[in-house]
Amino acid sequence: MDFISQDLSPLWISLATSVAATTITMIAGMGAAAWRQRRTGPLSPIIDAIFLLPLVLPPTLVGFGLLVLFGRNGPLGKFLLGFGATVVFSWPATVIAAAVVSFPLMYLTSRAALDQVDPHFLQAARTLGATEWRIFRRVALPLAWPGVLAGTILSFARAMGEFGATLMLAGNIPGRTETIPIAIYFAVEAGDMRAAVRWSAIELGISFVLLAALYYWTHAASGGRARWARSRP
Repeated sequence: MDFISQDLSPLWISLATSVAATTITMIAGMGAAAWRQRRTGPLSPIIDAIFLLPLVLPPTLVGFGLLVLFGRNGPLGKFLLGFGATVVFSWPATVIAAAVVSFPLMYLTSRAALDQVDPHFLQAARTLGATEWRIFRRVALPLAWPGVLAGTILSFARAMGEFGATLMLAGNIPGRTETIPIAIYFAVEAGDMRAAVRWSAIELGISFVLLAALYYWTHAASGGRARWARSRP
């Protein structure tokens, strides 16, 4: 009964934030991976370092950087103020923070999946006159889809667990920006260990389901590829 009467807004905020952030990350990550795959040069390591930077930086540092960008005196913050909009301490801020920290996972897995595509298939499509967009949509993406889906699941799980950057950019506003990790932190701060345990159990359960789905999908996909290889003459 305690759980039923508990305010479940952190759960719904976390789920909505993760879905929105994963959608953004999926599009941006695949686009960046496809763009980066076709370009090589001396600046390539720098581009990769920029894309992967949120993966190695402390989340609070990422959140501080976003706060500088989207704050009232920041370049993006001033631009948005011209339209009467603000991002800091709002639900969109939770989405931005989650998308930024989960982007490197989507980018890495998409790059790895696209690198596994046989280049002869792509070259054959070019020979037939297909555009690069059509080649990506009709040839590369279907072949790389198992890896892309794995990256999507990992990005969703990372977005669900985001804390530091979200707290810096969105704060803790119950019913608006309070995600499950933030609810756990402030429950512990308030000495409400029962609430902290309940939210921890929910977060653990969601993460376990996501990892189980990832395990099942990757093994099902590898089994399907093995059966396809054995069926070839």
